Amino acid sequence: MKNRFCEMLGIERPIVQAPMGWIARSQLASAVSNAGGLGIIETSSGELEAIREEIAKMRTLTDKPFGVNIAQAFVRDPDIVRFIIDQGVRFVTTSAGDPNRYCSELKAAGLTVFHVVPNLAGAQKAIAAGVDGLVVEGGEGGGFKNGRDVASMVLLPLVRSITDLPIVAAGGMLCGRTMAAAFALGADAVQLGTRMVSAAESPVHANWKQAILDAQETDTVFLNRHGPGPALRALRTEKTTQLERDPGPAIMAEFGHALDLYFGGDMEASIALSGQVAGRIDAIKPVSQILDAMMAEYATVVSGLGRMTFSGA
Repeated sequence: MKNRFCEMLGIERPIVQAPMGWIARSQLASAVSNAGGLGIIETSSGELEAIREEIAKMRTLTDKPFGVNIAQAFVRDPDIVRFIIDQGVRFVTTSAGDPNRYCSELKAAGLTVFHVVPNLAGAQKAIAAGVDGLVVEGGEGGGFKNGRDVASMVLLPLVRSITDLPIVAAGGMLCGRTMAAAFALGADAVQLGTRMVSAAESPVHANWKQAILDAQETDTVFLNRHGPGPALRALRTEKTTQLERDPGPAIMAEFGHALDLYFGGDMEASIALSGQVAGRIDAIKPVSQILDAMMAEYATVVSGLGRMTFSGA
């Protein structure tokens, strides 16, 4: 499949892997890039020396394009842009902050820059900042969210109505059917988060993957809607059910033991970020199978829609 997003980035399939902290590293990202999509290396962990090593590993694991995310709220290093440029990365997504902060410097160095937006105002600000494209993130997606969440079904066509820039749809994306819907709403690509957490190449503990498989469509919680700090969508556990009722004064402190959950398998040690699509995932599969199935289903869905006939009013 070829469209302008694929041509812009030199990839075969318009499927992007979300830049999840500690998870979106070379093991997972290289699998996505090797399968024809776009793997992304995270920086939200703040572990820049480890990120440098992960980018170096990417060079040995794939010869395909990949990108890096700058999660502005979590990366305090003032030299982050120089750090990214020095790694030879050509594609960057920026998120969790002002799109003006890094856009001009990154673009001056020849990088392609997309900014993550949760609403129309955010999209307008990013467009004014001069980004090359947008990641439009609906509130049904997992991870850090805007407290005033908007579903992808509403947000995608709204943002498309004001811009011709390429759009990556995030939030609720899982399969060929959701990909076809996103394209109909104006997207040029889709981003997968929760589906990638549950992939065979994902480095997270088996307990987290099993919790995704066991989840129903109602088994996520939207936390900290009224702040302070970011809102979050996560899997329902005893901890997150309690936090849903009382997020406390500093919800980010709950990530102090994140690695005990991520890689130790203690589902109550921290917050397992997850989107509502967890309720549709029923098997752990290799990334290549996930992308193959998406593209096959997309083709079937689009072909079926093309065969529909309608009588005039």
